[in-house]
Amino acid sequence: MKNFFLYIVLLSCFLVSCKSDDDSLQRVDQVLNIYMKNSAGQDLLNNKLTGSYTGFSVNDVFGTKDIAPVSISLKTSPESLFYMEYIAGAKRRRLDSISPDQPGTGNSLYSRMLITFTKSTNVNDNVTGLLEVQYRNTPTAFQVSKVLYDGNEVFSKNADAPTSINTITITK
Repeated sequence: MKNFFLYIVLLSCFLVSCKSDDDSLQRVDQVLNIYMKNSAGQDLLNNKLTGSYTGFSVNDVFGTKDIAPVSISLKTSPESLFYMEYIAGAKRRRLDSISPDQPGTGNSLYSRMLITFTKSTNVNDNVTGLLEVQYRNTPTAFQVSKVLYDGNEVFSKNADAPTSINTITITK
């Protein structure tokens, strides 16, 4: 009798775990490709070009320590342009309790990162910028909604936009 009851419980668990509901999946859209250029259009991340940055470091403003590095890799596009690829890593904080775009459907979150660009071995030549990434979090999607650099909006995305890699160009 005990074995029969155990088999019934196991069979029930198996049947419940086999249920699939594709509608309950949340789309995740948070990859950023960040290009840096000057007003003349020069790629500032190509350290082989005169006047470009020789390196960069990224620090999470909301990190648990004063120095909380965020991993952002430097990549090259098919057009031989350099860009920073940010996937995730910075802590997020709540921006509001109700999304202004879709009231009552989710929360808006944001991350802040301080990017320090190196031009030479002299620390006084370093250039810093504050990157803020805002996210829209709904039951159906987690996506980048807006990106600010030094307080200026450099990217925005509508809630119904398709999932994609978000390309941002910052002009310094």
